[in-house]
Amino acid sequence: MISQDRIGVVAIGRNEGERLRTCLRSLVGRAGAVVYVDSGSTDGSVALARSLGAEVVELDLALPFTAARARNAGFERLRQVLPAVEFVQFVDGDCEVRSGWLADAIAAFEGQPRWAVVCGRRRERRPEASVFNRLCDIEWDTPVGEASACGGDALMRVVAFVEVGGFDDSLIAGEEPEMCVRMRRHGWTIHRLAAEMTWHDAAMTRLGQWWKRTVRAGHGRVYRHCRRRGLSQADAARYAAFTTLGKFPGLVGQLQYWGNRLLRRRTRLIEYKGAAA
Repeated sequence: MISQDRIGVVAIGRNEGERLRTCLRSLVGRAGAVVYVDSGSTDGSVALARSLGAEVVELDLALPFTAARARNAGFERLRQVLPAVEFVQFVDGDCEVRSGWLADAIAAFEGQPRWAVVCGRRRERRPEASVFNRLCDIEWDTPVGEASACGGDALMRVVAFVEVGGFDDSLIAGEEPEMCVRMRRHGWTIHRLAAEMTWHDAAMTRLGQWWKRTVRAGHGRVYRHCRRRGLSQADAARYAAFTTLGKFPGLVGQLQYWGNRLLRRRTRLIEYKGAAA
């Protein structure tokens, strides 16, 4: 069994308030070191994290915040304070890690030298509070077994993380699947366990919150698919951007189609190329 001083934690957050307290309390004392990375919080998160015994990294406000950047910065501090670390648990500051998760995850790595990442069941803390929370809980329920990617909460083998260069700081979404693509190309594998991993607190009760989250996700999902197909980062980014933008004219086309059907009008050919010169 891996000793506790070879397991580290990187938690990231911004203005998480009491959710951060719950997150860090679920981890402090269960690993060799817990590092909290703060992205410009104004709610006292930094002082709270220090009072709970976490190492704190405050990101430079002059540079754009991304979860990928925060996780990379936390990982670098973790290796400074815990040089012998072999596994790192990444977790978002609005999540509580279940009591048996780290033991279950470490046990799963035993005898599996090419496993890079394990993740478990992430549940929404209050799925009954809103339809948006319920949608999150459904989203988290991914198949058990070998997977193509993980989410923001996962236990990773340090040597694999280092080999692929960690997360891509420039991505504002989809950074975990993108890194998993690189890991798989290096011969590593990603696995989803049946074990309970985290409780997530989305606290999404308004349509506007869901809308913003979906806009952010739109930046990452298509990009991830393209990278899995082998496209370069530049081509994947272009394709993802225009595919996302294409949802709007696509909606116009659907509305026109159904409008014509309801009015019993014949749909005419739509040409996008002009006459040849």
